[in-house]
Amino acid sequence: MKSHSIEMKIQKTGSFLKESEPSSALPNNSSQYRIASDELFYDSYFIDQLHLEKLRAQRSKSTLSIILLTLEKEDDSEVVNMQNILDIIRTKIRDTDISGFVNNRTIGVLLPDTDEKGAKELCGKLVNDNKKPQFSATTSSYPDHIFESLEKIGSIRPDAFPFKLKNSKSGSWFKLLLKRGVDIIGSITGIVIFMPVMLMAALAVKSTSSGPIIFRQIRLGKQGTPFNFYKFRSMQVNLDDNIHREYIHNFINGSHTKVNQGDKEKPFYKIKLDPRITKVGRFIRKTSIDELPQFFNVLKGDMSLVGPRPPLPYEVEKYQTWHLQRILEMKPGITGLWQVEGRSKAEWDDSVRLDIRYIQNWSLLLDVKILFRTIETVLKCRGAV
Repeated sequence: MKSHSIEMKIQKTGSFLKESEPSSALPNNSSQYRIASDELFYDSYFIDQLHLEKLRAQRSKSTLSIILLTLEKEDDSEVVNMQNILDIIRTKIRDTDISGFVNNRTIGVLLPDTDEKGAKELCGKLVNDNKKPQFSATTSSYPDHIFESLEKIGSIRPDAFPFKLKNSKSGSWFKLLLKRGVDIIGSITGIVIFMPVMLMAALAVKSTSSGPIIFRQIRLGKQGTPFNFYKFRSMQVNLDDNIHREYIHNFINGSHTKVNQGDKEKPFYKIKLDPRITKVGRFIRKTSIDELPQFFNVLKGDMSLVGPRPPLPYEVEKYQTWHLQRILEMKPGITGLWQVEGRSKAEWDDSVRLDIRYIQNWSLLLDVKILFRTIETVLKCRGAV
C-alpha cells in the first residue's frame, strides 16, 4: 500500500483550510476537546459511492484515489465540528469528487480519474499553518485494501492508519489457519502419492535434454511478493522468452486476433506448437505433470493448493489497475476457479474476473469443489497443450 501522512491543522470550531468560525461557537462550559455530531459514525452514502466508483474504475480502466482525514490529537478546551469541516472541504474539491464521513473522526474524499500523485497534491493544498487540532491524512490509489475494507466493513478505526496490505483480508483468522493446515496436509499427501510419477518425470527430463530437471522462475505471490516457482523443465534452456512476452502483452491488451489459437466459436488462448518445448516437455505439460513440483511451493507457504495463478513480473507490468486485485488478497494456487471454469477458453479480463470472484467468495468448501473439478480437468487434459 502506498500512503502519505501529513498533519492537517485546524483552528477552533470548524475552522479549516484558512477559514475560521467565531469563537462564540464554542460552548461556554466546554472543559474538554470533543467531536461534535457524535451520531455521525459513518455516512452510508459515501460507502455506497465508493463501491460505485470502484466498479466504474474497473470498467473504464481509469484511476481512482482516496484521501482519508482522521482526527488525531485533542486539546482540553475546544470542540471540533466535523460537519463544518466537511462543508469547508467540499468548497476546496472538484464537483466530481465525492466526500463524506467514514466515521465520526474520519472524513473521506474520493477522487475519480486521479492518480496517487494528484491525490497527494490535493492533500498539500489542504494543509495550512494553523496549529490545532491535528488531522492525519492518508492517500491511496485503487486497487488497495483500503477500498475493500471500507466497502466490506463500512468503517475503519482511526488508529488503523497507516494501513498494511498483509492485514487486508477480512476473513476469519481461524478459516485462514485451517486453509493453511489443509495446504500442509494436502501438499505432503500429494508429494507422497505422486513421488513415483515425479521420479519418472525427472529421469525423462534429464535423459532427453540438457539442462536442470527443475525449472525455477520468479513469480509474484500475495501482495506481489516474489518467490521461486517450481516446475519440471519442459523447454530447452537459454532460449529467448520474447515469444511469451509478446503473447502475454497482446493477451492482456485484448488483441484477441493475434493470440487466439482457435476460432471464434472455440477460442484457445495458449501458445500452440511452441518451438521451445521438448518432446518430453509436451507430454508432461499436456498431462500437467510439470506442475507437480509446486506441492513444494505449497509446503513452503509461497502458494496454496487453490488460488489465483501466480503471475510473472513482466506480466504484472502490463496489468491495468483493477487486475492487481488478483494478487493483493490471497496466496496463488496450483489450481483455481479459472483453471476449472475458464482455462484456455477465457479471455484475459474474464480470467481475472474468475480469480477475483474466487477471492471474494472463497471458502473451504469451494476449495474442495475446485480440487475435485481439477482432477476431472487434468484427467481429460482439458485446455492443455
